[in-house]
Amino acid sequence: RALVREVKKNPKITVAELQRCSREMGESCRKSTITAALHQSGLYGRVGRRKPHLSARHMKARMEFVKKHLKDSKMVRNKILWSDETKIELFGLNSKRYVWRKPGTAHHLSNTVPTVKHGGGSIMLWGCFSAAGTGRLVAIEGKMNAAKYRDILDENLLQSAQDLRLGRRFTFQQDNDPKHTAKIIEWLHNNSVTVLEWPSRSPDLNPIEHLLRDLKMAVHQHSPSNLTELERICKEEWQRIPKSRCEKLVASFPKRLMAVLDQKGASTKY
Repeated sequence: RALVREVKKNPKITVAELQRCSREMGESCRKSTITAALHQSGLYGRVGRRKPHLSARHMKARMEFVKKHLKDSKMVRNKILWSDETKIELFGLNSKRYVWRKPGTAHHLSNTVPTVKHGGGSIMLWGCFSAAGTGRLVAIEGKMNAAKYRDILDENLLQSAQDLRLGRRFTFQQDNDPKHTAKIIEWLHNNSVTVLEWPSRSPDLNPIEHLLRDLKMAVHQHSPSNLTELERICKEEWQRIPKSRCEKLVASFPKRLMAVLDQKGASTKY
């Protein structure tokens, strides 16, 4: 029971550290005994989810954002154009693909997953969507900087809003990356684009994160063999995402806000 209390106080404690604790308590235990005792208490070792580090300042800003937007109507949510950038690796999702096979056939060609040195490379993408569907998805050539980001917005933002029939009074969402400030704000102002004030370190609030995850899963079902093919498939699969999926993700925004409220500004399951 003492070791179970230690785990509940510090979920990141290792079995080796628990073993040392047991010795200090005068009850030297084997690692297998400790693991079995934890399992009996419903505690199992699992890979920890990675979440952005949130300071007290970040959590306060997130709470203020939630309280401000909880009363937003469905019409307001449906007028938001959500955006983000993501990296998609050529063989990124293939590294742990499971296959059904008979014993002794592990090395048969149909049961193996192709790999290349250094993962085969990757592409960076910028995309946007609203409740009306997916907007533009474009590949970012070279390293992303403020000038390149401004060009992406210039060539794709207003056109995406027009294609999705959001009208001129739509709201644009972007995160607080440094390249999204300064001259970018000036460009947005000059083009009469309303920007959603966004709290730092809040990917869990942005429904596009789930849409990008859908994209990656769909793309790697095709097992693209080179970066040109990867980019083509990304754009094709992005266009195939149904409007109903986009509507559902935008509709989840109030639940995301409530989850942050329940966690007092801390990270959520989203």
